[in-house]
Amino acid sequence: MIFDSIEVGPLSVNCYIVGCEQSREGIVVDPGGDVEAIVSVVKRHGLKIHLIINTHGHFDHIGGNSQTVTAFAARLLIHKADIAMLSRSAEVARNYGLHGENSPEADDYLIDGMEIVFGTHRLEVLHTPGHTQGGCCLYFEDAGKVITGDTLFADSIGRTDLPGGSHEQLLLSIRTKLFNLPDTVIVYPGHGPETTIGHEKRCNPYF
Repeated sequence: MIFDSIEVGPLSVNCYIVGCEQSREGIVVDPGGDVEAIVSVVKRHGLKIHLIINTHGHFDHIGGNSQTVTAFAARLLIHKADIAMLSRSAEVARNYGLHGENSPEADDYLIDGMEIVFGTHRLEVLHTPGHTQGGCCLYFEDAGKVITGDTLFADSIGRTDLPGGSHEQLLLSIRTKLFNLPDTVIVYPGHGPETTIGHEKRCNPYF
């Protein structure tokens, strides 16, 4: 599996580029900005991007959706509970004194338990509401990796003080969806360094 990441946008979002070494089919997760840099990584790996996936709808994770969808002629996926955020990205970014672009509409919706196949690899969608109502994680069982967006961070969790957030719901999502994964699974969050499920179960102060 090709698995690469790049920090993008004004809030340093981890954008992930994942692909199949055999078919060169790939996906881009959370293109928050700096689309030219994302395109450069994709070209370096020789990938054909079919899907753009948003782990949730906050502006810093979807700010590059429009340009990325156009650059790769790819389909856009997000959970249905977060679709209203797509058309408000520019407005929300302005509230933080930042520039942002609204996202095009989603082509399809992420659903809990949904499997997405690219080449010889597949991922499972884990709906983990709490940071937002549509927050999702992407579990690559064959690679022992999970992309957690802003649900789970190294020694921390996503903030829950924004509209649609719920602290209790987020803790429940992590306990029932992520902490049931093997301890060896590597966690790739929406911001900051990677960690493992085992480390977070043992050391995360929120648990």
